[in-house]
Amino acid sequence: MNKEGSTQPLRLAVLLSGSGRTLENLVRREKSGELPATVELVLSNREGVRGLTIAESAGIRTIVNPQGEASLQAWSTSLFDSCREANIDLVVMAGFLQLVAIPDDFVNRVINIHPSLLPAFGGKGFYGNRVHAAVIQQGATTSGCTVHFVDNEYDHGAVLLQRQVPVASDDTPETLAARVFLEECEALPNAIQLLAQRNQLKQ
Repeated sequence: MNKEGSTQPLRLAVLLSGSGRTLENLVRREKSGELPATVELVLSNREGVRGLTIAESAGIRTIVNPQGEASLQAWSTSLFDSCREANIDLVVMAGFLQLVAIPDDFVNRVINIHPSLLPAFGGKGFYGNRVHAAVIQQGATTSGCTVHFVDNEYDHGAVLLQRQVPVASDDTPETLAARVFLEECEALPNAIQLLAQRNQLKQ
C-alpha cells in the first residue's frame, strides 16, 4: 500500500490468441482509473493477431511465443519466465486457447474468463461460439461467464465469480455471445479488483 492507504495496482500479464477484445476492455478501464492494475506484458501464442496490435498501440510490451515443437512443460516454463522477468503479480488468460502447465509460484496467480457458467459447457474444445452453440442446442435458459483460477486442466480451477444472462428462444450463437461478452467486460475487472484487495490484505 502507498501512504494514502490505497490499493497498490497489480502488475498484469495478459495471454491471448486472437482479437484482443478483452485486453482492449482492460486497457480502457486502466486508463480511466477503474482498474486497480496495469497491463505490463502481453503474450501471444500466435503472430499477427489483433490483440498484439492493441497492445503495441497502448505501449505495452509484447512477446510472441508459439509452442511449436516444444514440450508443454518447456513452453510453459518460457512463458512464465517472461512473467517473472516483468515482475508480474497476476496472469490473465483472455481468449488464450492453449493449455499451460502452471508452476508452483504461480498457483492462484493465473485467472481465465470463460463464456459459460462452469462447470457447464467447459473443457477441451469448448471455446468461442462452440460454447454458445452447445448452450442453445441443449435448450438452456440461462448462460453467462465465469472467472476462475487456472490449474493444469481446461476450465477446471476454483471459481472466483460468475455473471448470468438469459438465453432467448430466438438466440443464435452470435447473439448469445454478444450478450455474454457484455458481462465478461464487467466480470473480469471485478475479479481483478477482488484479487487486488486480497493482495492488499497480505501486505
